[in-house]
Amino acid sequence: MLPKFKRILLKLSGESLMGDKNFGLDSDVLSQYAQDIKLITELGVQVAVVIGGGNIYRGMNEAETGIERAQGDYMGMLATVINGMALQSALERVGVYTRLQSAIKMEQIAEPYIRRRAIRHLEKGRVVIFGAGTGNPYFTTDTAGSLRAIEIGADAILKGTRVDGIYSADPEKDKTAKKYETITFSECISRNLKVMDMTAFTLCMENQLPIIVFDMDTQGTLLRVITGEKVGTLVNG
Repeated sequence: MLPKFKRILLKLSGESLMGDKNFGLDSDVLSQYAQDIKLITELGVQVAVVIGGGNIYRGMNEAETGIERAQGDYMGMLATVINGMALQSALERVGVYTRLQSAIKMEQIAEPYIRRRAIRHLEKGRVVIFGAGTGNPYFTTDTAGSLRAIEIGADAILKGTRVDGIYSADPEKDKTAKKYETITFSECISRNLKVMDMTAFTLCMENQLPIIVFDMDTQGTLLRVITGEKVGTLVNG
């Protein structure tokens, strides 16, 4: 079984780590993700990961919380480091060597983000988890994922979601929603399909970095994407 990609960036949402819970981390979900990632590393694929923090903290309305936007964004970045530590533990339990790098310095628990060091880890077969977003407020983890993918020279961004691709409408609400197998960047913009936030999406479009949106919650789907099966939705061109 030959992989289609040599190096990928896997973008996961924080909410996906909750499983059926309303908050926090589900150990079963972490275990499944770790097993899925292990399978593709065994094929020789170099894997970097960016995880959101929405299962722990989401930027909330400043008027309601009294927390200013920049402060709230920093809180969200810390939540992504917690998720990164949890995924790191799950991966190491199944025998996958990992490195957690943080865009905000916290030497006791994570390496500082250094691009060349991250690439070296990947070349040695280690999974690299990027925490703390870009290290700047006003940028989402989608943007962090796009930026890191470009910096490390990834072949594609694989965005794991709860649905099996991009649809013309929310398939959980609209049963007539049509799934796209492939779509261009410009079509996504013209049809107002929210694949990623606009900053992240523009980075991918300008750097011709393909995005594959797929269902990460179904075990084995990540391997199918990596081996070139027509799974999910491919955004390119």
